[in-house]
Amino acid sequence: MPAILEAESTLTDRYQTTVPESVRRALRLDKRDRIHYTIRPSGEVVLTRAESADEADPVLGQFLGFLADDIARHPARLQAVDRRFVQRLQSLTQGVDVDLDAPLSADDE
Repeated sequence: MPAILEAESTLTDRYQTTVPESVRRALRLDKRDRIHYTIRPSGEVVLTRAESADEADPVLGQFLGFLADDIARHPARLQAVDRRFVQRLQSLTQGVDVDLDAPLSADDE
């Protein structure tokens, strides 16, 4: 899979490094944020912004991990989303307001 962004940094004598600005912006990292490292069997390291325990959803995390693995194994299967499909979705949801932070009703749980 082609890289979207590449950057380098140097390890200090104390094995510390500065995360390059381009990576901080891409991952929306701020001071005191935590970083998560995933080391794949190939030796590839995936660096992501670690979510706090309050924000982490284990089911969503497993699903996103499944998607990431599938994309890594079969990059040729990726397809661009058709512009007409996006426009159709936008027309179907136009004017629909959703508050993702609102509690679910008893019927929706």
